[in-house]
Formats: sequence, C-alpha cells, structure tokens
Amino acid sequence: MVDSVPPEAPSDSDLLAQHVAGDPDAFGELVRRHRDRLWAVALRTLGDREEAADAVQDALVKAFRAAHTFRGQSAVTTWLHRITVNACLDRVRKAASRKTSPVDDAERLDQLLEPHESAEAPAVRQDLHRQLQKALDTLPAEQRAALVLVDMQGYPVAEAASILEVPTGTVKSRCARGRARLAPLVRHLRAETGGQNPGNENGADGRNQTHEASVPPASGPRDAGASDPAATKGGGGRP
Repeated sequence: MVDSVPPEAPSDSDLLAQHVAGDPDAFGELVRRHRDRLWAVALRTLGDREEAADAVQDALVKAFRAAHTFRGQSAVTTWLHRITVNACLDRVRKAASRKTSPVDDAERLDQLLEPHESAEAPAVRQDLHRQLQKALDTLPAEQRAALVLVDMQGYPVAEAASILEVPTGTVKSRCARGRARLAPLVRHLRAETGGQNPGNENGADGRNQTHEASVPPASGPRDAGASDPAATKGGGGRP
C-alpha cells in the first residue's frame, strides 16, 4: 500500500527530479511511499520472501541509477512497478533455466503465509495459503505476473498493461489463461473459502486490496540511510 502523502508534499515526479538533481533524501522518500506495494507484488510473484526481497532491492537499485532516463510517459509508480516485475520475471526465468528442485512445502510454510501472519494462524488458513501459492507457482511467469497485478493487487488492466509493457488485450488473455489453468487446481478449495474464488480473497471483484503484504521487519539493529536503495531489503536493514 502507498503511504499517505500530505497534500503539500512533493509529487512522485518531483521527488524523482530532485533525486536526479542531487537531493540525497528524495529517492528515500519515494521508496518509503511505494516499497510496501512493490514488496507485495514481488512476494506474490515469486512466492519466496528472500527472493522477493532481493528482487525489490535489485529493482530499486536499477531505478536509483536509471532515474535520469524517466521521461514522464507513465506515472512514477507504474515505472517502479515495471522495473520490479521485470526483476521478478528475470529471477523466475533464471530459476527455470537452472531447473532447481522444488523446496519442500514444510520448509516454505512461513514464506507462503501473508507476512503479517504467524505460524500460530489457523491451520486451515495456513494450508489454504500454501495450496494457493503452490497452484500459482505452476503458471508461466508472464501469466503469473498478470494475475498478481490484476486479481491480487487490484490494478486496472490498462495500468497492468503499462507495467508489463504489453497491450491490454495481452493482459486480459494472460489473466484468462492463468485463471483457466488455476481452476482445476484450486476448485477443491472452494468449500473451504465459502464458495469465493480461492485466488481472490475479496470475492466478486477479483481483487485483493485489504491483505497487502508489508515489507518484512528489519534484519539488523542498524538502519541504512533513507536514500540507499539497499535499505529496502529486509525492510530497512542492510543484508
């Protein structure tokens, strides 16, 4: 979720321009506004907290360095999400090329829960999250990214298309194909969710807007500087 911004605060575009002009704090403020939602997209796409943290860090480092190339043809948040999604897809493709063996489900239990849930959460919900992520992981990377943006993060199709740099029809097609592939894998979960779409925790509108994943807690006692993109890994501590 994007943090609330006071009316008198500089816009995202202003902050990016200030960063390019040499303001040491501007990029850190931009990160503060958007890192939670970037993290949520990365976690849903990759299904692994460490991989998601690395992807977000890679994306923010790239954005930090490439800020001078931003031309304002889209919103800054769209630009940031595009870089983050691309970082996630790169990791998915590299993992597929390495043909790594899947991690045992028991070892991934804590990674498949929402970050704010603990291991003491109801057993049924733990199992549901595990099975949903397992089903999502079977999708091709491009379909998974489209579903995460549209169905789970609530982006309009047009904005998701801008993030993914594809036509809106392609996003619709990827979502439709992804839902069709997921249907037989999650149909047995409908009874457990009271009949609502297992890929959609909010029901009819196909979007999850209330259970946003938040940036994981700091991994160390020392905070990095606000303008350092590496500060976002682990939610604020340097790796």
